Amino acid sequence: METLGDRKYAKTDEWVKVEGKNGRIGISDYAQDQLSDIVFIEFLKEPGEQVNQGEIFATIESVKAAADVNSPISGTVKEINESLMDTPELLNSNPFDKAWMGVIELNDEKELESLMDAGEYDSFCESR
Repeated sequence: METLGDRKYAKTDEWVKVEGKNGRIGISDYAQDQLSDIVFIEFLKEPGEQVNQGEIFATIESVKAAADVNSPISGTVKEINESLMDTPELLNSNPFDKAWMGVIELNDEKELESLMDAGEYDSFCESR
């Protein structure tokens, strides 16, 4: 399992990488591994819409299960990665770089304090 140190992680297996006043979000390597072969993604939020921390941002379907993707931060959706609708399997091969899911303008940077760093997230995953 790969965990990148430049991100914060939610207990629901999403990550956020802070880029100025925006946060780029996606799912963790652990999450994609648990889901197995991802075949479909549906975004429930569009650019310009507000999303709250913990609110469902998208849904993912794999050959094994369906899962909600929760936003690890609150803010205004600036961008979604529409290429994932045509190539959802990118989430399996590259959940950090090409398969980011959205960019959100942060409402409150203090929310980041409730998320885990890479080491904490690794320990959390090992304890499951």
